[in-house]
Amino acid sequence: MDKEKRKPTKPTEKMNLSSDSPGISFHLLANEKWQPITIPAFSILLSLIAAAIVILLIGKNPLNAFLNLLQGSGILPKPSYAGYKGILTDFLSLLNAMTPLLFASLAVAVAFKAGLFNIGVSGMMLTAGFTATVAVGYSDLNSFLAKPVVLIIGIGAGAVMGAFVGWLKYRFNINEVVSTIMLNNIAQYVFGFFINAYIVDPVSRQSRYILDSSRLTLVNVEYGGLKMDIPLGFILAIAAAVFLKFFMDKTILGYEIKTVGANRNAAKYAGINVKKNIILAMVISGALAGLAGVTYYLGYFSSIQPKVLSSVGYDAIAVSLLGNSNPVGIVFSSLLISIISKGSTYMSSIAGIDQDIASVITGLILLFSACGEYIKFKIRRLNDRQLERKESEA
Repeated sequence: MDKEKRKPTKPTEKMNLSSDSPGISFHLLANEKWQPITIPAFSILLSLIAAAIVILLIGKNPLNAFLNLLQGSGILPKPSYAGYKGILTDFLSLLNAMTPLLFASLAVAVAFKAGLFNIGVSGMMLTAGFTATVAVGYSDLNSFLAKPVVLIIGIGAGAVMGAFVGWLKYRFNINEVVSTIMLNNIAQYVFGFFINAYIVDPVSRQSRYILDSSRLTLVNVEYGGLKMDIPLGFILAIAAAVFLKFFMDKTILGYEIKTVGANRNAAKYAGINVKKNIILAMVISGALAGLAGVTYYLGYFSSIQPKVLSSVGYDAIAVSLLGNSNPVGIVFSSLLISIISKGSTYMSSIAGIDQDIASVITGLILLFSACGEYIKFKIRRLNDRQLERKESEA
């Protein structure tokens, strides 16, 4: 009798498992080990689908639009190029724009790991850029001395400003969002005054252009019939991302910073010096923001517009969220946002799509990336239901 009862149940069980079992994509999303990669990738896919719908609604071909973005940013070749230009020049220009964004996003990520929200990256960038411009930008130092000094000044100026924010946070419990916003305004108008008073260019109404010897981008380098802009800071930015990944995952200090960010009371109970780690996190964040500043104002650009904060510091917050505050993820998320930003002009001219659509695409990517925790929650719910169903069938 038992055998007769079991015979019909075997095929039905098989059918239930095959029909109810989740697909490969679900298993990838449900694997917690790979979620720092799969969840942002899934969010980007959803955002691109949404962006394609928007482009269709304005009567354009989304595939052509995405192709033009890749061509304009130097990822894919264009049908034709102007003199001294090629895919290599476009790609190096992309890396040049990406370098300060990568540094700024890493700065935001370090603060996030410590449970802090550094919204003052733009102010730290301006402080570092102005200091390096005044100290080295117009000096007679040769390139071999000037460029390293610019980097050192950038690190130092940003670190001092970050340490001040960390000290205010711990000593007086001043919210870092408030203090960094105030410091942004102070930097914006104080340095704007000095630029207009002492180093303004009467034609451009910006600070005078710095000398090439102190610039962190080699401009119009001729090679193979091309004129290229080579970003010297890009290799340093990649090295910073690798070091930060190792520092956070493999060192005691990195573990302490993450513990403080997860629960300060528990960290204090465990004997971790909360004050030291809050200040240390902000010092590192400020140093990276300083590097973003010098690679932006003395690299990607060669002057400073007075009383204007760079949007890079604010974009970095979204890029860091998209990269899940993981240095490796941030490298790819900053590359993606830079591709959209750099390719928008070409997309507009070739496909006839307004450049603002590129901002819409970026906004959709960031909107869906902000839903990462919700996606994780839904995946856990689906996974629990699958387990409950299998247990009931068993």
